[in-house]
Amino acid sequence: MQDIEIPGRIKELREVLDISAMDIAKEIDVSMDTYLKYEGGEQDIPISVIYKISALLGVDATVLLTGEDPRMDTASVCRKGKGVKIERYPGYEFSSLAYNFKGRTLEPLLVYLDPSKEPADPVSHYGQEFNYVVEGKVKIKIGDREHLLEEGDSIYFNAGLPHAQSAVEGPAQFITIIQER
Repeated sequence: MQDIEIPGRIKELREVLDISAMDIAKEIDVSMDTYLKYEGGEQDIPISVIYKISALLGVDATVLLTGEDPRMDTASVCRKGKGVKIERYPGYEFSSLAYNFKGRTLEPLLVYLDPSKEPADPVSHYGQEFNYVVEGKVKIKIGDREHLLEEGDSIYFNAGLPHAQSAVEGPAQFITIIQER
């Protein structure tokens, strides 16, 4: 399950800004029931939805992820193991590697896949996405096509197409760079 503080931050900020839950649900194109589950911490919030909500609330996604504003505007170093970690769903955990850079338009993430967990349903979001396999084997399904990538392989694709990644033959890690806007 995702960090329970994220839904609380979303709800608090939404209420402070006097925006209704229904308005947010409509803008991010989910049912009111789904949105309330996001905000109540009962359902994991996809990272693409966190970006949409942060834009609607007028804050950087880092505020929702960490509770703090990003501070850097020339360079931001992220030391090994120090990224902001989020478990998107069981078996898919990522670390945000540029969370402290203000106004970023790309979101680099280090993703950990656990093959013992059920793969997630495909998602789609704005922009383009790049994946580079650091360790293990990753199956990437984009639309109706599947691609098997091994360590050192990469793929660049239209993130508006439904896509999903899963580990093959053991745990895997890959770097993904997502265009935020």
